[in-house]
Amino acid sequence: MNARPTALTTVSGLVRAGLAQADDATALAQVADQFRIRLTPGMQAAICAAGDAVARQFVPSVAELTIRPEERADPIGDHAHMPVPGLTHRYPDRVILAVTQSCAVYCRFCFRRETVGDSGALPDAALNTAYAYLRQTPAVREVILTGGDPLMLSPRRLGAVLAALSDIAHLEVIRLHTRVPVVDAARITPDMVAALDVGKTVYVAVHTNHAQELTPGAEAAIARLTRAGIPLVAQTVLLRGVNDTVEALEGLFRALIRLRIKPYYLHHCDLAQGTSHFRTTIASGQALMAALRGQVSSLCLPTYVIDVPGGFGKMPVTADYVVLQADGSYLIRDYQGGLHTYRDP
Repeated sequence: MNARPTALTTVSGLVRAGLAQADDATALAQVADQFRIRLTPGMQAAICAAGDAVARQFVPSVAELTIRPEERADPIGDHAHMPVPGLTHRYPDRVILAVTQSCAVYCRFCFRRETVGDSGALPDAALNTAYAYLRQTPAVREVILTGGDPLMLSPRRLGAVLAALSDIAHLEVIRLHTRVPVVDAARITPDMVAALDVGKTVYVAVHTNHAQELTPGAEAAIARLTRAGIPLVAQTVLLRGVNDTVEALEGLFRALIRLRIKPYYLHHCDLAQGTSHFRTTIASGQALMAALRGQVSSLCLPTYVIDVPGGFGKMPVTADYVVLQADGSYLIRDYQGGLHTYRDP
C-alpha cells in the first residue's frame, strides 16, 4: 500500500512545492516561529495559482508579522469563561469543549492560532473534570466539540468522548466544528461516520470559506456524512482577498446548499494577532449581505456575526432594514435600497 501524502509544515517545504518564494524564506521563517504551518495535500492540490483564495488561507505571508495594538492572543475571550480546563461556558445553555489542539490545517486567520498545535488531545483527567462539570450543570443542553479540530481524534477516541457525553441525561445536542471533511477528506472513513452515531442528536458544522475548497474528495466526504443522516451546517469567515465579493460568497453558499449543508454563520474576522490583512470593514460586510439578499434565497444566507472581543459572545451584524420613526411608523429598506413606509395595523 502506498504511504499517504504528508502535509506541508515548513517554509522550506512550501518553497520546494512552489507555494513560497525562496527570497521570502527568511521573513516567513519568522512567521513560522510565531504561528504554525500546516497544509494538507488536498488543499495543496486545490490551489490553482499563487495567492488565490485557497493559498491565501493556508500559505503564510510576511503580513502576519504586522501585529496591531487592538489584536489579541485570545480575541473571543475563551479563557475568560473557562471554569475547568478545556471547557468554555459563555452562554447559559451551551458550552465549548476543546477536545484537541491539533488541526489538519493551520488557517492563517485562526482566532486560536496562539494555542492550536501546542498539544494533542485533551488528557483523560481533564475530560473527566469537564464531564463532572457538565453533570453538575443541568442548564447546559448543548456541547460544542472544538479545539483544534475534533475530527482529528481517532474514531475510537472520538466515540468514547461522544459516548460519555451521551450518558449525561440533560444534554440534548452535540455539535462538532470541523475543517476535516473539506481539507482532509480521507479522514471521513466509515469508522469515523459510525463514531458519530450516538444516543444524542449530533450536528456537524463544517468550516469552509470558498467554493474552490470543495474538491471532489471533499464532496465525497460530505456525502458520506449526509447519507448517514447527520445534519450539516457551515461556518464561513469573511476574508479580504478570499471571499469578500458577492460572486465568491454566492458561489460558496449555492455550492453548500447543493451539498445539503445549510450556511449558518458568516463570521467577521476576529482580532487575532497578525490578521489585519484579512479583515474587511463591518460596513462592507453589511453591504455584501444586503446584496446577497437580492441574489439568493434565504436558504442560502447565513447570519453575519461578530464575536465581541473579550468574551461577550456572538452578535448579529444586521443592517437597519426596519427603523422605527417618530410618528410610530416604520421605514423599511428593501434589498435594492428602496425605502417604504409601513404602519402596524
